[in-house]
Amino acid sequence: MPRRLLQRYMPHPETLKRNRSLRFMSHWIGNPSLWVLSRRGVANAFMVGLFSALLPIPFQMVVAAFGAWLLRCNLPLSVGLVWITNPLTIPLIFYGNYRLGAWLLSTPAREAPEALSTRWVAEQMLDILPILALGSLVAAVVVGLGANLAVRLLWRWHVVRSWKQRRHRRRQRRAARRRGDEHAP
Repeated sequence: MPRRLLQRYMPHPETLKRNRSLRFMSHWIGNPSLWVLSRRGVANAFMVGLFSALLPIPFQMVVAAFGAWLLRCNLPLSVGLVWITNPLTIPLIFYGNYRLGAWLLSTPAREAPEALSTRWVAEQMLDILPILALGSLVAAVVVGLGANLAVRLLWRWHVVRSWKQRRHRRRQRRAARRRGDEHAP
């Protein structure tokens, strides 16, 4: 996995520790094990971040941060992935989760009215919430575990590809030296 690419976009721990609103957590944020970019740490961060993002709860970032601390995975990555559910994507994602829950419970999904309003949602909440919770939990587990596996496989593929490229370059250099090329790489 391109470690340099991830490091380019991640904030530095010292920057966060100096932030006024995060000072009360500075000892926790500065924990070096929460900033490591290893295959395990990144894969688990994807799992925690996407799991938290798909839950229909407030304070998803706090849940992701606690999960990162619990699993000792990359904190900024797990918290940043929560933003997959943002004001633009929340309706689509949670409607999909609701449809999944309705399918799992073999109940017909309610059709949204033409003019969706908060009043309609509030009136339907008692019926929608258990179905949404089940669909969200199943989607969160499946997507989280799938992301963990995908990151581990991609990371491994990238490492193997790098080894092969390095081995190929070494062979080319040896062959060039044997031929006596002046411009050997």
